[in-house]
Amino acid sequence: QCTYLEIEQAERTHAVVLSRPAWLWGAEMGANEHGVCVGNEGVWTREPLGEDEALLGMDLVRLGLERGSSAREALEVMVALLERYGQGGSCKEEPVPFVYHNTFLLADRVEAWVLETAGRYWAAQQIREGSRNISNQLSIGREITAEHAGLRQRARSQGWWSGDGEFSFAEVFSLTHQPARMEAAKARYRAGKELLQQHAGHITAETFMAILRDKASGICVDSEGFRTAGSMVSVLPQDPTLPCVHFFTATPDPSRSVFKPFVFVAGLKPAPQVRSPTFRDDPAKQIPRFQSTVDRRHELYRRHQVALELMERDQERGQKLLQTLRDLEKQGLEGMNALLGGTVAPRPEELADLFFDCVEAEMKFY
Repeated sequence: QCTYLEIEQAERTHAVVLSRPAWLWGAEMGANEHGVCVGNEGVWTREPLGEDEALLGMDLVRLGLERGSSAREALEVMVALLERYGQGGSCKEEPVPFVYHNTFLLADRVEAWVLETAGRYWAAQQIREGSRNISNQLSIGREITAEHAGLRQRARSQGWWSGDGEFSFAEVFSLTHQPARMEAAKARYRAGKELLQQHAGHITAETFMAILRDKASGICVDSEGFRTAGSMVSVLPQDPTLPCVHFFTATPDPSRSVFKPFVFVAGLKPAPQVRSPTFRDDPAKQIPRFQSTVDRRHELYRRHQVALELMERDQERGQKLLQTLRDLEKQGLEGMNALLGGTVAPRPEELADLFFDCVEAEMKFY
């Protein structure tokens, strides 16, 4: 059972860790036990938006992670389900539908892909070197590695492409008159690209955290009722004997949040402090949907929110708290660098408690 649709079950699924809007089934981003990571972004294209309930892009993120043991396999799972079921339905917990198509980043220890969609159509690009970012717009041009079998025919039949010259997915399927929010996305995309290029050749987990916290570029959103809701950074060593480490904030506004490390091991200790409550008569599951609202904040979120208000009210105490949180994050990063550098071999039970312990420490600070 996905957010809106029921689809056929897979024989076996992989363990996943997900960062998601609490009301839906899918996820904005996450990782699985095989070191596969997927994240999505909304995009508006020339293809009409499906108001009818189908799969959400966020459902596809989770399905790819649950059913793919590599980035390529996750991609294949996602496009097969997209072609079969389509994408559509509201992406927001509000009575007025908010609908978009999706672009995705996929990576594992050895491969990385960008997957971009327009309705049931799609194009994918394998990233063979350097860095790559996405930001609420189509960005795959002529360098297409794989595509929907009917993609070019669709473009010709709609009069979007003459069939002459090279085919650019972004040029052909992007809207000619972009909504205002797309203009902001362009600036954010360029800024992301530049920030990554500045650190080319020596990008670390800390680099990514700093970029995700960048407010000047608009990457870290904190305005007009929109706020970056969650952030994730993953380190995927090419050496298969080393574990993949996934850092999650589990709270909004990364500039004032703590990235906490998570490692897949046997006997993982669950972290109920970051699990949103469930509701017997959930307004997201009743038809018509979203007729009332419920408080979905988890315990860490609530405490974090109180701390944010304090930071805004009392600058001095706020700075002090922020410094304490940064120190906590630094400890986690140093521990992970030691683990990945092979200078320390923690006991499996330590790793099993790792994320829980970091969340607990953060709760205590609040």
